[in-house]
Order: sequence, then structure tokens, then C-alpha cells
Amino acid sequence: MHTFARRRGRRLLAALGSSAIALALAALPLTAEAAPAAGPAATPASVSAQGAPARPAPGPAPDPSLPAHALTRADAPVDNPLKGFARFYQPGGDQNTGYPHSLTWSYFGLSEVMNDASDCGHYDWSVLDKALNETASYGNQAAIRFYIEYPGGSGGHPANAIPPCFAGHVDNRANSYWNTTSPDYDSPYLLDALKRFIAAYGARYDGDPRIGFIHMGLVGLWGEWHTWPYDTDTSGDTYPDYMPTDAHGAEIVRAYDSAFSRTKVEVRYPESAGGAADSLPEIGYHDDSFCFREGSPLAGVTLPVSMGGASYSQLQKSLEHGVENRWTTASMGGEVRPEIQSTAFADWPGGSGAVDDMKACLELEHTTWKINEGSANYSPSDAGVGAAVRLMGYDLNVDHAYFHDSAQGSTKVGVRINNSGVAPFYYPWTVSLGLKNSAGDVVKTWATPWDLRKVMPGRIRAFPDWGVGSDPAYLDYGYAQYFDTTVDLSGVASGGYQLVMKVKNPLEDVSATAKKLRFANSGQHADGWLDLGAMTVGPGSGTTASYEAEAAGNTLTGTAVAAGCAGCSGGHKVGYLGNGATLTFRGIDGGSGGTRTVTLHYATAEPRSATVRANSAATRTLAFAPTADWTTTGTTTVSVGLNAGTGNTLTLANPSGWAPDIDRITVR
Repeated sequence: MHTFARRRGRRLLAALGSSAIALALAALPLTAEAAPAAGPAATPASVSAQGAPARPAPGPAPDPSLPAHALTRADAPVDNPLKGFARFYQPGGDQNTGYPHSLTWSYFGLSEVMNDASDCGHYDWSVLDKALNETASYGNQAAIRFYIEYPGGSGGHPANAIPPCFAGHVDNRANSYWNTTSPDYDSPYLLDALKRFIAAYGARYDGDPRIGFIHMGLVGLWGEWHTWPYDTDTSGDTYPDYMPTDAHGAEIVRAYDSAFSRTKVEVRYPESAGGAADSLPEIGYHDDSFCFREGSPLAGVTLPVSMGGASYSQLQKSLEHGVENRWTTASMGGEVRPEIQSTAFADWPGGSGAVDDMKACLELEHTTWKINEGSANYSPSDAGVGAAVRLMGYDLNVDHAYFHDSAQGSTKVGVRINNSGVAPFYYPWTVSLGLKNSAGDVVKTWATPWDLRKVMPGRIRAFPDWGVGSDPAYLDYGYAQYFDTTVDLSGVASGGYQLVMKVKNPLEDVSATAKKLRFANSGQHADGWLDLGAMTVGPGSGTTASYEAEAAGNTLTGTAVAAGCAGCSGGHKVGYLGNGATLTFRGIDGGSGGTRTVTLHYATAEPRSATVRANSAATRTLAFAPTADWTTTGTTTVSVGLNAGTGNTLTLANPSGWAPDIDRITVR
């Protein structure tokens, strides 16, 4: 086991300048971190690294029937939500000063919520809600941690945060090194109270749009899951062990995993509670000494032994626990070590002195966010800092949009999205399509089922321990992900529009200033909408509108059913038509009314026929020649009379036999 040494965090004050010293004294935590007695240790004999992760499935190819529109790449803003740097919460302080950011960090004492001396089941959440509401008012999301013991206290929060209802039920012990009081973390009464608190915490805040990330906290100094020097390593000192047993610590880890299924939760060490999170894919980690080197000779406390790290470094422990790929399902947070915050990115992409190889730290941990109070003094134009922040977490770019330049009725729209960051986007935020008129107003929107969490980083850096090549070695991982959906243009006035796309930050429902997720594209606007290209809506000279057979607004009767079809538009068709089963296309735009040409796209491996009826007009029977097979489409045309507007229908049937499978119709 390794020991802990006092973090030399107050050295950061010299770099902050006199105007920021008061803020830093109140906000900057003095934490305890691992310190080696000597240089890097030899690689442990038993390493159970997970190894290179299997590549995810590539997803569907773009619909070949849709014209492709190339989009131009540009740098994404550095204050995209849920990534980058977090600054400390100061009540009443301006949260949007210093280097641009979208996260605010704060601690809270458990006794501030469990404040009833006679009832451990009473929770007063006002202290947390006040901070969350103030943070949201600045357009930011919060990252938070509850603690029980905090040497010296945290600003307006208590040093001793043992709930008063523990009195007479839970024994306390003195940590004379830090002058704190440690409760008996193995007390059944304490464990029961903490698990009930966690359950109530999750019931109230899981999925709260004001919160980005939660640290488990609660256990040990600063809630960092250690009580140094009163820790499990008792062989070289006279201090007893104040930490809970691994079994009891695991109960707390599992309680968090059960309570939070939507908001991302992180625990301090891969080895916390004996590696209780090893089998819990939704639990991430937070390295609070990120990319620091210490000891003599210097050894990294983030990078593994194979890259000059100490035997106790964060990523070494991740390798030993086989969780180095946990980033694929859970976030990686923490703090840039305070002593190096002022210089952490001065030698980007590498490091110097106490700063380890910063780019390697970000790429191998797959960092999404870090507490960095020192970022208050970074220049917004610092190219190295900008490159590092854009690498952190997600960095999404739409390289192509797919749609018909002119459309009416229902039409399909697709996009292809790349991720050049080191981690996925972890939340299921709604992606919407829209139309902007010539004045820039959004006049129509459609929610899509697209899930940005599927857009994995295009390449990942390999650990030397994987043995796949000399460092740095990069492996292909994620693919550009194609998404499409059919939108209904009914009710949209004919004319020219800009087709746009937006990812909604749920914080927008709480705060008008919520930071918008923005893509790395030149057509990205500050309002969150991304230009995809110009679209003309409505009938016109030479315009053709396409309507999918499987569109949700259509009516299927009898045996008619939508089915997969590799050669069909959108990968689907409607089959088992005829013998009483019908397909009715709805919402067909007839413009100003009159005769229109309808092209039917179909598949049939044998000659078939079908009846066609527009609105309530007479039924006509059409013959359909065989196609190569049931997934290769052919076409036939028919002229029909349509009414003005978008209320037209077209019904396909066959009362005495089977009709062909229908892919779509186009109306000209």
C-alpha cells in the first residue's frame, strides 16, 4: 500500500496574483495525495489490463437516394457544456470570468442537509438547491461532492460535517494530523444512514439538468476515500486505520450506482472499496492529482509505470483493475493538480518538470472535465489551452448533411457526425431539426430519435501495456455515425428556408442563459442551431417531393407491415399489401392543385398489380413489372389529380391478390 503526503496546493496562490488570493484561499482545497518514496516502481507482476477495446458497430451508411451536402469544419467553442474546466463556486460571484467554461464545482457538508439532530431521515436540500440555481443562472452545470470531514472547512461549509443525528449512535475518532473528527465508517448505524441519504439524493436529483457530474464523496478527508495517515497502511506507522472495510465501502458504491442511473457519478480511485466499481460500468473515476509528477526522481501520478508513472498512479491502478476503458460508458473527471495549474499547458502538448506529458494524460485517461481554478488567469487565445480543452470529452463535427434541395409533404433528412475528442457525449440530449426563414427565425422544428452517445471518438491512444506498437500508437475506434429521419412539411408555407439542427441542453428549460452544445462547424450559430443547407419547400418548376411508405403518418391496414429492405430508401419498405391489406400515404402536398405525376418505387420478384386512388377519385389499376429481387427497386408512374394544400391521400391496394412491396412515392 502507498502512503499519502500533504498536497502542496497553496503554492498555486503565488501564481494567481494578489487580486485572486482571497478567492483561492476560500475555494482551493488542500487535499492529500499519493507521494512516492522513490522513483517509478517496477511493473507489478500481476497486471490484468483490459486491453484495446473492441470497435463498436459502424452503423448505417448514408441513404444513397439523398443528395449529399458537404459542411465546413471549424473549431468548436471552448465552453461547450459538460466538458473542459470547472471553476469553484463562490456565492454571489460571477461564474463566467476567466477562461471560458461551462462547469462550476462545489463541496457540501453532509450535516448541512442532514441537519436534524433527532431524525437522520430528514433532509434539508436548500443549501444545494441555492448553489444549483445560482450556477444555472449563469448557464452552467454543477459538479458536486458531499463530505463528512474537511480540514479547515470549505469556505462557508463546515470542517466537521458529521450529521448531528449520529450523536450517541456512531463513535468518533480524532485525526490529530489534520485536526479533524472521523466517524466510525464501519458503524451499521452510519452505513444505514448514508445509504438512505444516497437513495434520497438520487430520488431528488438524478437527471437534474442543473447537475453535470457527481463525486461519490462522503468517505474520508474531503470525501476523497482516504484518511491518511489513519489509513489501511499501518505497517510503517503507529496510526490506526480509520477507513471502512472494503465490504462496507462497497455498500456505499453500490448505493450510488442504484440511486443514479441518469446523472454521471465518479469515485476517486479504481481501487476504492477494493475495486467495488470494477463491475459497475456506469461509475467513472476522478483523478484529483491530474498529470502531476512528484518524488525524487520525479514520477507521474496519472500515467502508468510503463510511461514513467509511480506504482500507485491513477492509470496504473486502472490497468491493474482492468478498467482503463471505463471511459466508454462513464465519465473521467477530477482536478488538475493545484501546484501545476498555472503552467499545466505552457508546454503543450507535452510537459516539463512537475507537469507530466499533458496530451498523453488526456488521451489515456480519456478526460472529460477537470477542476482548474488556475484557469482564471489563462488567456482565451492561448492555442495550447484551446487545443487541450477541445480534445477533452467530445468534439463533434457534422461533415455532411443529406436531403433534397426541394421538398414537400414528408421528406427524409440525414446527417453524418464525427467525434475527434477523447470521449463520447454521455447524455441523451434531444437532437432537433428545424427550418429558419430569411429573417433567421425558426418557423418549424422536429424532434429526432438520434442518440449522440453513439458517436465515439474516431481514434484512441494505446497504452504501451497493450503491446500494439511503440508509444504513441493510435488505433481506429469509432466511426462517423449516420442518422436520418423523415420530417413532415405539412403546414410549412412554400418558399426558401435554411435547414438547421440543434442539440438541446435540458438546462435551457431552467435557465435562458444555458450554454448551448455547438458543433465544430463554420455554420454553427451561438443560438445552438447549425446550418445544414438551403431547402425549398413546396411545389415549383421541376421540384419533386418524396414520401416514404413506412412514414409514421401513413395508414396500414390488414397484413400490411413495414420491413427492412437494404436496397430501399431509408432501408425500409411496406409489404404484404393486397388481399384486403392497404397502404395510404397521407399529407401529400398538391401545391395549388391540379394534375401531378406520381412515381411509385416498388420491389417485387414476380409480376403483380395494384390499385391506386388519389383522395376519393376513381380507382385505377397499374401493372408492376418484376424487379431483380425483393430488395431491388423499380419504378412506374401514374398521373393523378391532387387538391390544393397538404391534405391529399394516395391509397394502394389489390382486392384479389398480392400487390408489390412499396418503398416510397415521389410527386412532381
